Amino acid sequence: MGVLMSKKHQVEKVQKCTSVVSAFQQGVKERAPSTTNQGEGSKEEREGPTEASPPPNLKEKEEAEHREADSKAGPSGTSQQAATAAPSRDECKVNQEAWNRLRDGKGVEPEDLDKTGHQLTPPAFVRPKRDANVDQPMEIALGQREQPVNDEMCEVCEVWTADDLFPCRTCTRVFHDGCLSEMGYLRPELLQEMRETAHTATGWSCYYCDNVNLLLTEEEMYSLMETFKQCKIIPESCLVSDELLQYRHFVSKQLFEKDLSDEQEEEVLAQFAALDPEKRGQIEWSDFLYHESLGVLKKFRTENSLVRLLSAKERDHVRSVFMSLDLDKDSVVTGAETRWAQQSWFQKLSKESQSCNVSISHVGPISDSSPASSSSERSTQKDDRPLSWDDFLRESAIYILAARPNSSAMHIRLPL
Repeated sequence: MGVLMSKKHQVEKVQKCTSVVSAFQQGVKERAPSTTNQGEGSKEEREGPTEASPPPNLKEKEEAEHREADSKAGPSGTSQQAATAAPSRDECKVNQEAWNRLRDGKGVEPEDLDKTGHQLTPPAFVRPKRDANVDQPMEIALGQREQPVNDEMCEVCEVWTADDLFPCRTCTRVFHDGCLSEMGYLRPELLQEMRETAHTATGWSCYYCDNVNLLLTEEEMYSLMETFKQCKIIPESCLVSDELLQYRHFVSKQLFEKDLSDEQEEEVLAQFAALDPEKRGQIEWSDFLYHESLGVLKKFRTENSLVRLLSAKERDHVRSVFMSLDLDKDSVVTGAETRWAQQSWFQKLSKESQSCNVSISHVGPISDSSPASSSSERSTQKDDRPLSWDDFLRESAIYILAARPNSSAMHIRLPL
């Protein structure tokens, strides 16, 4: 099947041709004056420079004196300061660029990946603004499925190629794997994972939906960045358990003017284990950033505002889960069933069970090795609260958002 070229590509081709012609004309103009002024330049050389420059031997003498003075200054002299000043300035520049990327919502800079041969430009993200009615309840009918339809053209190149497009499990955007590779957003192993999961029940989140940090407003992101800076958190770096504990102690002192208790320290270490499912002894920057971003949403947003962040696909998924739990069809489930469903958002289906024909509403049992399995047994046995569809949706919204990233890490643990 043929590929239809979009208007965007035609415009880009015209712009490239125009830029090449302009560059050629500019080069001709620059070469022309150089030939006509050649005689004038030789005349100036004959007349000599208008401002006298110091003789070479005097300059060499001054440089030798400077070197001698630096050597006498010792380790604490100006020579060492000059040697250490340059790296510190470079380090500050790198850190400042990382802070700017964090503020702009890019997380890890795409250009940090292997960009050899890449030509497509990553998109510029715009942080949301809070509307006046964001805290008002949103009416979402239980019995009315929305069934959103995926876009027809690639989000990047705006070209339709039928079965070669890979959909996002959260939004309606679709992508070519080649376009994602050209932008440098996905490493080869992540690109292969996208090809294997995008058309399955597990699904794949695009770079918009995978980064839950993009849900924060400018004000919320500024508050989070200030906390990072005060805690000496270096952006785009991995964290070990001691660093996460130190960070949590600082936040506790700032908010409650006291250190963490022993039970709270255990919870921090449990969260660290949830963010490090591969047991490498450190958590990736993106996982730490997503966990903290979700914490900001949970702290500063109402449950109604979190429900408004859910996509149509996510709302349909929640409907299916609720109806599967509501066996007697009275539109009421228990708190224990709600807690179990919240944990199930993070379940990753095995590759053997992945199939295009598997329903997206499938919810299986939590594995015994899951970080949340032990807490679920204690927390759900006593929770017999009746929850309506609206209550179920409001309480589950933050956990549904936390399940967006493609990472296998659990970014929000249920309380013990």
